[in-house]
Amino acid sequence: MYADDTQLYDSSSLVDAECVRDLLTSCLSEVAKWCASCRLQLNDDKTEMIWLGSHFNLAKLERINLSLQVGISNIHPSSVVRDLGVCMESELTMKEHVAKIAAACFYHIRRLRQVRRRIGQEVTQQLVLALIMSRMDYCNSVLAGLPTSTLQPLRSVQNAAARLVFGLSRPDHVTPNTE
Repeated sequence: MYADDTQLYDSSSLVDAECVRDLLTSCLSEVAKWCASCRLQLNDDKTEMIWLGSHFNLAKLERINLSLQVGISNIHPSSVVRDLGVCMESELTMKEHVAKIAAACFYHIRRLRQVRRRIGQEVTQQLVLALIMSRMDYCNSVLAGLPTSTLQPLRSVQNAAARLVFGLSRPDHVTPNTE
């Protein structure tokens, strides 16, 4: 639980998925009752749910109605949800999260490129650290062990940021020559 964020978790085998759905529905009902007793309101519109698993197992789950009833709303499973700024897909590939980080970082790189000559290398470096590298560092432990192909967009961001700071053009290498 966080100030305004409650998360419910459970695990099961495929055959018990409907039981978990019923358990979570019951638990959500109890949370809604508690909220009402404390003069709080559970926001059905912001309530999300996701089923995690392998592609094979998730395909089997599609045949079952796994939506939750919250108040008068019916919450359908999402393929991607955000948790503290981290986009999690149902297969936990983290591709969506990496893509969003890279897109946001490239946005800032494009904006900084427009003013780089006016602000100089030192200020550019500070802005790259503040706007780009801090975003790449946030929750980066969730990226540990991912395939290189998934992380490639982040490597491209790092290279573009280095080129920006050092005033290099696109074909220039960002690694120093050791010759």
